[in-house]
Amino acid sequence: MEIQKEETYEIIEVCILAGKIMLQSGGETYRVEDTMMRIAAAFGIEKTHSYVTPTGIIFSAEGSEPTKTKLIRILSRSTDLKKVAMVNSISRKITSGETNLQEALTLLKELDALDVSFPFMVQVAAASIASGCFMIMFRGEWNDFIPAMITGGLGYLGFLYFHRYVPIKFFSEFLASFTIGLLALIFIESGIGHQLDKIIIGSVMTLVPGLLVTNAVRDLMAGHLVSGLSKGAEAVLTAFAIGSGIAVVLSFL
Repeated sequence: MEIQKEETYEIIEVCILAGKIMLQSGGETYRVEDTMMRIAAAFGIEKTHSYVTPTGIIFSAEGSEPTKTKLIRILSRSTDLKKVAMVNSISRKITSGETNLQEALTLLKELDALDVSFPFMVQVAAASIASGCFMIMFRGEWNDFIPAMITGGLGYLGFLYFHRYVPIKFFSEFLASFTIGLLALIFIESGIGHQLDKIIIGSVMTLVPGLLVTNAVRDLMAGHLVSGLSKGAEAVLTAFAIGSGIAVVLSFL
């Protein structure tokens, strides 16, 4: 079945949009490429080529007419695995024939505009509880559980606010870790806290780039060297920002 020129452009639009949502939400490079190629194949385009990096997607489709290629830039990235799962669900519906081209495009556009993240204060509360639990996991004392919760929660709250007004991830992470170190030091000096290192370690765990490191390793193992190295470099830069913020506070001692 020959695909019309206009339909080919719409198929490419669906593939690019699915890849964009996944990449912006923390999906792995190989998963993004695989999803785009499967969607294209489900709509009748078997010969496709894609090149995905953390900052852009190039996708081309071969047919009876000259090869059509589209490039899209990725300007912001976050961690939103629910959107990745929702794109996978739409992709499975496409490959099984449950969703046609127009419906798929509509669903993806709605998903792209949808904010499925948890409410602001729920994120802060989760970070607070996680900080206390991480402190205990690293063999801290139970009497430091509340200081660690407060430190981690306020530190993550600061990270969200700093990133809103200073949209440079390095500086927001640096300022957040500085806040965590300062609060932990205040708890120790006031006698409320007892183990400075355990409170700091537990509190900064919410800022640690675990997903970045995991995706970097998985992309490297899948042969995507550019994406793997760039994500690894971003993770190292994040770790450096966190360490620098804590080091500045510890220099006060």
